[in-house]
Amino acid sequence: MKKNSKRGQGLQIVNANAAGIDLGSQVHYVAVPEGRGSRPVESFGCVTAELERMVSWLKACNIDTVAMESTGVYWVSVCAVLEDAGIDVIVVDPRQVKSARGRKTDVQDSVWIQKLHSFGLLSASFRPDVQIQPIRDYWRMRSHLVQDAARQIHLMQKSLDQMNVQLHKVLSDISGVSGMRILRAIASGVRKPEELAAMAVGSIKATPKEVAEALRGHYREQHVFALSQAIKTFDFIHERIRDCDVAIERLMKALPSKDDHLRVLPPQKRRKNQPHFDLAQELARVSGIDFSVVPSLSAMTIQTVVSECGIQLQPRFPTEHHFASWLGLPPNNRITGGRVFASHSSHRVSPAATALRLAAQSLRSSKSVLGERFRRLCARLGTPKAITAMAHYLAKLIYRGLTYGQAYLEAGLAALGTQTQNSALQSLKRRAAYLGWQVVPVEKTA
Repeated sequence: MKKNSKRGQGLQIVNANAAGIDLGSQVHYVAVPEGRGSRPVESFGCVTAELERMVSWLKACNIDTVAMESTGVYWVSVCAVLEDAGIDVIVVDPRQVKSARGRKTDVQDSVWIQKLHSFGLLSASFRPDVQIQPIRDYWRMRSHLVQDAARQIHLMQKSLDQMNVQLHKVLSDISGVSGMRILRAIASGVRKPEELAAMAVGSIKATPKEVAEALRGHYREQHVFALSQAIKTFDFIHERIRDCDVAIERLMKALPSKDDHLRVLPPQKRRKNQPHFDLAQELARVSGIDFSVVPSLSAMTIQTVVSECGIQLQPRFPTEHHFASWLGLPPNNRITGGRVFASHSSHRVSPAATALRLAAQSLRSSKSVLGERFRRLCARLGTPKAITAMAHYLAKLIYRGLTYGQAYLEAGLAALGTQTQNSALQSLKRRAAYLGWQVVPVEKTA
């Protein structure tokens, strides 16, 4: 027994030429195996010359692979320099290396990372392909700009409230065509309510008299100035969004095509915050899939998922369950002693998961099969859990489409519709039998 237990305690070295890096804002500590250099741990600065010296030292120590934590954005430049030098780099979730014993220092952290990596105990975080990474960066930047533009709309509303201009009572969106036209006129000096009310166009439920009454306010100079500043910032941000769209379109057109003949119906009009190019057509070209057949999956939702994960999901995600687990959407069952103590999904910050949750939430009033499925989940689990469960299913549909093709995706949706209809029919028959009635199909007349 003692011999067997001692024999099983040793761990085999998987990566003999492995190094570990503890990143910092000013100093990076690099650990290599014993006997590779004058010292097993060296410190390097954060400037480019120091990073190049780090590469030279690692090559002199015959290092092939390096592990580092995904600490903020400090790892991005270090990873780029090492990969350009031909060194394999894996970026690790910090939660995997936080269990080091003893006093915690930067030197000990680098040694601990190196030791774990040499034994093959660290799993690399997912990183998209080289062609997808710039698209992801531009798309994230665009998302931040959209959030900044929303902040300016809040500031406009604040200025209107201070002037007692109740524009939001008669318009559903003050940042629409009519709303922005009225706001620009107020900022330019127009004060007559009737003249401002005449600028409202389109289908408005309020009468012109009600609109004019809502626009009668106390226009003070400082509040009008704040409104004009918010409008100028809003316009400036949208100009930057347009620049991002130009860069994203250029990168999307550079991606290889899977189906040049697939055509997607263009939208009748451009909705707010949508790209200034035909994004749905570009996604259909590079993926070979028309995801418009899936309710609630807009082109922007698919673009968010594609920019985070890429087009080719295999072999990085062998199954759809691996893909959904990476997004943090399935239940994380924690079982101890045969009992489930917790089943809530893992807390993971993912723009793709957030986009899928928003898409799932839009199914509440949908008359499609997915909308009916979402409402059943809401009745059984509650709205918050139903949103996550539906986002989980949408993630699986995206995986099936990108992996198995359009025909497989449409066949799955058709099978889901048939299954839902049969289940509803069986439930109706059981309810009718309980009440003493009988369900009889109605013959269709020509």
